[in-house]
Amino acid sequence: MPAKLDGKAVTAPPRPSRTQPVPLATLASRASARPHGSDRPGAAPVSDVAVTGATLRAQHVLPGDLFAGLPGARAHGADFAAQAAAAGAVAVLTDEAGAARPAVRDSGLPVLVHPDPRGVLGPLAGFIYGEPSLALKVLGVTGTSGKTTTTHMVESGLAAAGLTTGLIGTVETRIAGERLSSAFTTPEAPDLQALFAVMLERGVTHVPMEVSSHALSLGRVAGTRFAAGAFTNLSQDHLDFHPDMEDYFQAKALLFDGRSAREVVCVDTDWGRRLVTPRTVTVATGGDAHWTASGASTSLSGEQSFTIHGPGGRELAATLPIPGTFNVANALVAAAVLAEVGISDEDIVRGLARVRVPGRMERVALGQDFTAVVDYSHKPEAVALALDAMRARSDGRLITVLGCGGDRDTGKRPLMGAEAARRSDLLVVTDDNPRSESPAAIRAAVVEGARAVPEGQRGEVLDIGDRRRAIATAVAAARSGDVVVIAGKGHETGQEVAGVVHPFSDRDELEAAIRERLDSVTR
Repeated sequence: MPAKLDGKAVTAPPRPSRTQPVPLATLASRASARPHGSDRPGAAPVSDVAVTGATLRAQHVLPGDLFAGLPGARAHGADFAAQAAAAGAVAVLTDEAGAARPAVRDSGLPVLVHPDPRGVLGPLAGFIYGEPSLALKVLGVTGTSGKTTTTHMVESGLAAAGLTTGLIGTVETRIAGERLSSAFTTPEAPDLQALFAVMLERGVTHVPMEVSSHALSLGRVAGTRFAAGAFTNLSQDHLDFHPDMEDYFQAKALLFDGRSAREVVCVDTDWGRRLVTPRTVTVATGGDAHWTASGASTSLSGEQSFTIHGPGGRELAATLPIPGTFNVANALVAAAVLAEVGISDEDIVRGLARVRVPGRMERVALGQDFTAVVDYSHKPEAVALALDAMRARSDGRLITVLGCGGDRDTGKRPLMGAEAARRSDLLVVTDDNPRSESPAAIRAAVVEGARAVPEGQRGEVLDIGDRRRAIATAVAAARSGDVVVIAGKGHETGQEVAGVVHPFSDRDELEAAIRERLDSVTR
């Protein structure tokens, strides 16, 4: 049975079937952590304790685990030490404040105290699970946009080469073809190291992985060794977490602090150029770089053809079943990463031609006489790029459905509205994931940005809160040759309103609206 968290079922992350017990004293030494409270009556001496796993969630504890009680924004994880002990935890890792909590004392467990327990948790978990990232080729991709698409491209190239792959990202996590749902773009450190160990058990050799700024800032990838690290781009996002763009950039730059054996960077922007060192493999859609592209063209179906130019004068005739010039940049990053880990040009080309990315410029074609696309673009620059790509494919009108998520960077809402309004003949502003915020207030900020664009430079703007009705309105308004873009939620299958996630899929709703329109024509 799944555990419960706040009354909801919580699925525990996967664990390897076997781990070699590690002495707690060894972990204390490796982390320079101070044993605390082992002299209490009934407490096991540190020297007598063996650890076989790690977690920072009490509801996921298995017998033999090191439980990490970390300080949080709303509570201290150490308050759940007694619950962890009851589930079989054998020791606690925490800070001085955590060690003083009554729950830690009452747990009867030996305690390791460290001033930065989150910072050492990843390396300790990696050690407990046998340093799995050293045996795997972990291929990390960071950036504001393109992480999901690029990791899928890399995975497709690896599959074309006949390799057994894992995948870790926003849309899903896969282990040798088996799909798991993703709670975060990057799992917490102990869950990640356990996941790597499971992948090794199942024969995985290569793992393309999205690496978010949160994961880098919060130490989720601490203890992970990357065979290659790649950077796509940077634009405004996550300023609810990062105080400014420079802090956001510095978080991304942590992937290139020596933890990646090889480094691939797109240098189309100044952000990327700041990461370049003598060892960097560079990528650019324009200008000088180790990997570039030329001769890009797009068919009516959206398939792109272009030539990839690589080091040593190599040329790859590539096709890509996804529109958008930004996806040419993503393909170059993927090609460079694949080449860096020994994948042949032939397999790179085959992989790019076969790639499919759920919710990223994903076309919905049911025989209608207009183009319909679902895309995850939920940042100002990403919205602009996606709409520019679709505008270039048609002489018809561009109809956009767009919302913004609640409890996130509020500054981007009017910017997204403005970018969409400038490019759309009809913009339908709707709800995304309001979360705890007022949906109407979020929409008002988007509409304000949209209507701030001078009337002669923008299309019609509608405010329709019900996302299902907004999508139906866009489809009903489409004429032959038009393009309808449903932006923001992409692959997501739920809509979070006031703490409740309701089933909702943009793709399913778009399909239903198109079918309704087609059926009405034949009645």
